Amino acid sequence: MSVKAALREVRNAVLDLQSSDYNTYHRPLQRLAAVLRSEDLQQYADKLRENVDFDAFLAAADPGGGMAGSASLNWPTDRSQELGLTIVLIERGAENPDWFMNLAFQFYHGGQSVVSSIRKLISSVLIPFSRDFAAWVEENAPRNIMAQPEQADLRRVFIVHGHDEAPRETVARFLTTVGLDPVILHEQANRGMTIPEKLLANANVGFAVVLLTPDDVGRAKAEEQERPRARQNVILELGYFVGRLGREKVCALLKGSLEIPSDYMGVVYIPFDYAGGWRQSLARELQVAGYEIDWNRVMR
Repeated sequence: MSVKAALREVRNAVLDLQSSDYNTYHRPLQRLAAVLRSEDLQQYADKLRENVDFDAFLAAADPGGGMAGSASLNWPTDRSQELGLTIVLIERGAENPDWFMNLAFQFYHGGQSVVSSIRKLISSVLIPFSRDFAAWVEENAPRNIMAQPEQADLRRVFIVHGHDEAPRETVARFLTTVGLDPVILHEQANRGMTIPEKLLANANVGFAVVLLTPDDVGRAKAEEQERPRARQNVILELGYFVGRLGREKVCALLKGSLEIPSDYMGVVYIPFDYAGGWRQSLARELQVAGYEIDWNRVMR
């Protein structure tokens, strides 16, 4: 894992916390603490926590007037100290989920339930932490560390698709048969992410298969005849993966006769035929890209 990937895991754990409930919040909290202790992030977490006194921070809290929700924590204005205190809070909460729950109820009482208090603490403290901690690490990490590309997972293959479900399922079954893991965006957990965020969170693959199927029709203003086209999200994701992986690690499977994006003209595509000839062609492209292919299973 790289520093960038570890920071993404921090964000994902916080997003999972945001959608958790009374019975599940401890798991993403423990995962968050584990990521902060990982080889990639521990030195930054240690530096932030070394000069903070969490017990003194709690002792200095405003107890309020005894009414539920009136107590408040006096967070420092110094960003490094605030991040360090939050890291200690995460670690203690991971070790003792009941302590975390009681802290939330005492200082972030949501007015209705323990769950609402936990969620208020998450939204008030941990969501800003995931953003500010990432910014702090990027500011303080050596440039060559942040510039290192993430290592692609050479078991996962992203499938970009439109509305035609049959080719998608056929390609996914083929990838599974040859020992690979197909990644289909709508099958991945949302975790409160937007579509671009979700795409980025699941893009640590070494290869993408783009299914160009005739789902839409369109024409240029100067033309009279409309032609079949792939959906716009497919074209967008095609460009994204060509830019991210390089065109040699993106395979476009073309079903039927449809308009090819002008910027993609000249790139070899593979016709998708139900006779199965595309399987060998795709397997060769995957092997050249560094994937291990079980050729005994290719034509099953």
